[in-house]
This record gives sequence, structure tokens and C-alpha cells, in this order.
Amino acid sequence: MLVKNLLITLSFVLLQSASVFAATAEDGAYKIDPDHSNIGFEVNHMGISLVVGRFDKFTGTVMFASKAASSVNVDIEMNSVNTKVAQRDTHIRSASFFDVANFPKAAFKADKVTYDNDGNPATLEGTLTMHGQTKPVVLHVVSLGAGKAPSGEVRAGFKAKGTIKRSEFGMTQMLSTVLDEVTLLLNVEAIKQ
Repeated sequence: MLVKNLLITLSFVLLQSASVFAATAEDGAYKIDPDHSNIGFEVNHMGISLVVGRFDKFTGTVMFASKAASSVNVDIEMNSVNTKVAQRDTHIRSASFFDVANFPKAAFKADKVTYDNDGNPATLEGTLTMHGQTKPVVLHVVSLGAGKAPSGEVRAGFKAKGTIKRSEFGMTQMLSTVLDEVTLLLNVEAIKQ
């Protein structure tokens, strides 16, 4: 009987915790936590597989206002690209692709947000500046949850996905090998300031 009551209590506590973190983010300014976030990409290699990469260094802020004016600003250090293959990463940093010597940073800025019926963001519309070019980008967003962490700060999590054509950013080399369309993947945990 004691074990059964303990299991019921534990289940209740877990359900309460899950419901707290399933809530919509609180309105306010947030800073992206790079230790619990990932900014990456996927690109098709020769039409037969995907190369997956990420950027190890980035900073960003989110101004969240449910069903109102929100914004996202992310700065990415392009030299931090990491596909887990050192030779490929050196090539990606070269003038053939990112040309990090001349374009060390990329920036995503979104100031138009659409919302679902629960007040969670559904799309981010903004611009991506990369390789000396600025182009419009739309990211589709899913809210992962929000709530107070055990350490006391309020956190919110989102994932976002969108596609770009690298040729539109002036990266036109090897298009028959590394295809043009690139999927952008953001998994973000942010701390309310």
C-alpha cells in the first residue's frame, strides 16, 4: 500500500512538473542559453545523403510578447562551423563557401511573428545576413515548453526550421556535389532576463 501511494504521489508530481513546462512562455526579454541550444544545418551531398553541421559559437536574444510584437536576434560566428570532419570544416570556412576571412559572422533577425491558437509562436519572418548578402527567411516554430527551472530562473524552449538556397547568398561553387537547398535547424533554450 505504501509503495502504491508513493507511486501515485510521484506520478502526480511528475505530471505537475510536465504541465508547468508545457506552458506558453512568459512575455519578456530572453537571452539564448548556448549551453542548452543548438544552431545547425543539413545539406544534401550528391543527392544521396545529408551532411549535418552546427555552429559552436553564437549569441542571441528573444523578445517574446504573446500574440503581439516579438523579435529574435541571433549572431553566429561562422568560423565555429563543425561537421565533425576537420578537413571538410576547413573547406567550408574557405572562400569556396563561407569565406570566414571576409565574412566572419552571420546574423538572423526576425521581427514578424505569427502565433497559434495557444499564443505560441508559429513562424518567424525576418532576414538572414550571410556571406555579404541579406535575404528574407521564414522559420517554422514549435514551442517546446516554458517554466521555472529548479535554480529559479524562467526558461523557454523552441525549435525552428526553414530552408535557404546557398546560391542566393553568393555560394555557388560545387552545386552539383553539395546541393543548393540548405535546411536551417535551431533548437533554442532561453532564459528570461
